Amino acid sequence: MADTVPPKTLLLGVIIGAQGIRGEVKVKAFTGDPEAIGDYGPLRDAQGQRSFKLKVHRLAKGDVVVASIRGVGDRNAAEALKGTELYVARDALPQPEDGEFYYTDLVGLKVATTAGQDLGEISAVHNYGAGDMLEVKTASGRSAMVPFTDDAVPEVDIAGGRVVVEPAFWLGEPGEVDAAVGEDRRADEA
Repeated sequence: MADTVPPKTLLLGVIIGAQGIRGEVKVKAFTGDPEAIGDYGPLRDAQGQRSFKLKVHRLAKGDVVVASIRGVGDRNAAEALKGTELYVARDALPQPEDGEFYYTDLVGLKVATTAGQDLGEISAVHNYGAGDMLEVKTASGRSAMVPFTDDAVPEVDIAGGRVVVEPAFWLGEPGEVDAAVGEDRRADEA
């Protein structure tokens, strides 16, 4: 589904089921405050064809909220929405604080080592529970992972369209950074 999402949109949540008989839905929110998912204005589906105005009623459990959607008045209509991803336009969100980034702003940035060797481009950002990881698509078409930490990625330049990666944290093919690591070693020895 994510392939059809228009550029510069952010996934804020997904409808995971119906709640009760009056058309309320359960929404797994990906916002910092789950109950704020309705504060961003109308949300759109992945294709950008349908609009959903959410009114959040309560927090259900963890990051799941119970909400009503304008025009959805019964359980059958609510159940039909199960699995619908809810997106918002990037420009509807506030600017992130210093040192914080929206995933969508990172995707597409060029990746280079501290020695200037081009490694590829960020194709996705993942979090498998232990922290954010940048997925980098290399020139050879392979994907490699980089932990998105200050030590591993000392520089993020959104305006300049690039990030800098410490070679020691590169989780790709060893040959892709051997030259950069060799240059760093020679500079340290000099």
